[in-house]
Amino acid sequence: MRIDVHVFVHSDPQADSKLDAILGKLNVVIQKENQMAGELDALTAEVTANTDTEASAVILLGNLHDLLVAAGTDPAKLASLTQQLATSKEALAAAIVANTPAA
Repeated sequence: MRIDVHVFVHSDPQADSKLDAILGKLNVVIQKENQMAGELDALTAEVTANTDTEASAVILLGNLHDLLVAAGTDPAKLASLTQQLATSKEALAAAIVANTPAA
């Protein structure tokens, strides 16, 4: 004896339409999530760079203070320090210009 069973699922066009809409919205959410993840990575890198730069500036100012204290009122030491700062200023200005994106 042989028994055959056939199963046929009737699809509801309205339900299919709703599922398609849900899947479409889910895909948009996934795309935006991926975009936000990339933006978060870029923001994290910028924060790290700024933090490192700020720490360097603090160290620079501390060193400058120490150099001024060490120079005291000695004209030769002050002249040397003035020349040193002028050279550093020019290098810093060039580095800032080189690393500043065009507006």
